[in-house]
Amino acid sequence: MSQYPRIEAASENSLILYLGAQTGPQTAQRIASLLPLLQNGFAEHLIDLTPSYHSILIQYDCYTLDHFQAMAILNAVLAMPESATKQAGKAVELPVYYSEQSGPDLAKLAKQAGLSVQDVIRLHQDAEYRVYAIGFAPGFAYLGEVDKRIAAPRLATPRKRVPKGAVAIADRQTAVYPAASPGGWNLIGLCPTPMFNPTHPPYMPVEVGDRVRFRAVDKHEYIALGGDIALLTGECN
Repeated sequence: MSQYPRIEAASENSLILYLGAQTGPQTAQRIASLLPLLQNGFAEHLIDLTPSYHSILIQYDCYTLDHFQAMAILNAVLAMPESATKQAGKAVELPVYYSEQSGPDLAKLAKQAGLSVQDVIRLHQDAEYRVYAIGFAPGFAYLGEVDKRIAAPRLATPRKRVPKGAVAIADRQTAVYPAASPGGWNLIGLCPTPMFNPTHPPYMPVEVGDRVRFRAVDKHEYIALGGDIALLTGECN
């Protein structure tokens, strides 16, 4: 018998629900399907839900709900049929300007994989990715899984500055940097879509469990969509 799902007390007013031992598309989909059910189940007693790779942290108001009542709600949600929200998570398309100018590691990654640059671009945009987690920085969505042919380890020496919108690969995951920051992922392009805007909801275009596809655009469309032309003058390197 599987030990999952597993529930543990995390504090006096929180429970953590583990859905599996490791991440994957099915686990991410299950997490996405549970989030609205948990929101409805806990209703006004809910303080926050924090989804991660294979777990959900549920924080509730312990003045209006005790531990046993919280457990009962959680078990009732888990007993609901998965088929009700099988296609949980919205579909999101993100444009990317793939080039050696906008992605300084693109040619190197292609060479290491024994592929052409166009092959790397095709494989990256042909896949549908699940948002496994959001962390490191607000709006930094960990997306999996990259085709194993273009998977690449993190850089031995991280860059001191990766530009906002940089599209990158590390191991079997890919991501878009929401803001300029240090980083050690392999840069293959630039995305003009803001990944985090603290002033206008929705604050992020993606949530855990969403399905993401990348679409290749040329330089002119990248700029027309709001891409920063200053990033194409060597700032990515």
